[in-house]
Amino acid sequence: MVYDLSVELIHATVQVEQPLGDGTRTVGTGFLIQSLSPDGQPHTVLVTANHVLAKMPGAEARVGYRIENPDGSWTYSPQTLKIRDAAGRQLWTQHPSRDVAAISITAPEEFAKAAIPLSWLADDQTFAALQVGAGDEMMALGFPRGLAANRAGFPILRAGRVASYPIAPAKIFPTFLLDFNVFPGNSGGPVFMADNSRRRSGATEAQPAQFIAGLLTQQVELNNERLEIGIVTQAKYIRETIGLVEDPYAPVTTASNEVVTGAKAASAEEAVSPDW
Repeated sequence: MVYDLSVELIHATVQVEQPLGDGTRTVGTGFLIQSLSPDGQPHTVLVTANHVLAKMPGAEARVGYRIENPDGSWTYSPQTLKIRDAAGRQLWTQHPSRDVAAISITAPEEFAKAAIPLSWLADDQTFAALQVGAGDEMMALGFPRGLAANRAGFPILRAGRVASYPIAPAKIFPTFLLDFNVFPGNSGGPVFMADNSRRRSGATEAQPAQFIAGLLTQQVELNNERLEIGIVTQAKYIRETIGLVEDPYAPVTTASNEVVTGAKAASAEEAVSPDW
């Protein structure tokens, strides 16, 4: 199958926001993944950074869907997503040791079709096979300070170079650095490589590289100074979080690199803490 991951992810990426009642709002980025329920039925999961939803005090968030019109124009059509129940308990699933969240959603039919297949998320074999490492360029989608690329509500596409070595395996290096300027609103956006002509060193054939490497979770700061470096949480933990949406007993990796069931990790109440 031939596809352009940049375009596919642009369509799957949405703004996630909640008005705070004082004229301001809290804003993050999310993207849609198509997963399978335990009975084998496909459904849509919204993925974002856990802190994006955790910082929203209200029970409902807004997801910025976009609807294509017959004349080729687009309409920005945000819809409500319930993220807490009447008792204030969160309805999303969070990874027990990483800043990743996922929640099953009912998206407009035409928008649900834009959800990205779960198989496009990278694993350790992806990085090894494509020899991905420091200096490789990756792209990120998001809504810096709530700004969209246009009135239709499409995300802003930016690029930066991998600033860490090594970046795999994810169990040992759960996050890696990307050299680009991060702003509030970028959190939760997908970080990916979409280079159809990338060649590994010494190769004679084209080596396609199209995969989601992870999601942006925060920026690096030192002594209150922004270093213009983003922290990316590996796609392995997105896979694990979606696994917990489908099955609370699915295996997950704890902060101490122990692989346990999600239920056991939850009972241990491991705190999700920043890496920097």
